[in-house]
Amino acid sequence: MSKTTNEYSPQVRERAVRLVLDNQGQHESRWSAILSISSKIGCAPQRLNEWVKKAEVAEKSEPLSAIAPRTMASVLERKNRELKQANEILRKASAYFAPLSGPCSARPFRATGRSSTAGPRHDRLYRRE
Repeated sequence: MSKTTNEYSPQVRERAVRLVLDNQGQHESRWSAILSISSKIGCAPQRLNEWVKKAEVAEKSEPLSAIAPRTMASVLERKNRELKQANEILRKASAYFAPLSGPCSARPFRATGRSSTAGPRHDRLYRRE
């Protein structure tokens, strides 16, 4: 019979979650921040990830004024970083497709003046007599 114990106090959990949310801007991803912080506090990364998810759910139920300014700043920084990445992807995609989307790509090239089947004016085949 196994007995589950709560080996981490609520203060340790809150601090670990705060560290993840505050420092994830310094890491490539949230998971890399979780890996770094979990190794420092001595818990499994999956457990810390669960704590962060639970804290986010609890945070969504709170009004924005109750969220700490540091947490709000880290959330806004993360959103800003995500938007910059999206803009970079769109910029690269538009540069890639730019040669394909000129005025000639929407409709075929058509020379002005006479058609390609019309012969010169002095040619008897095409001249009315």
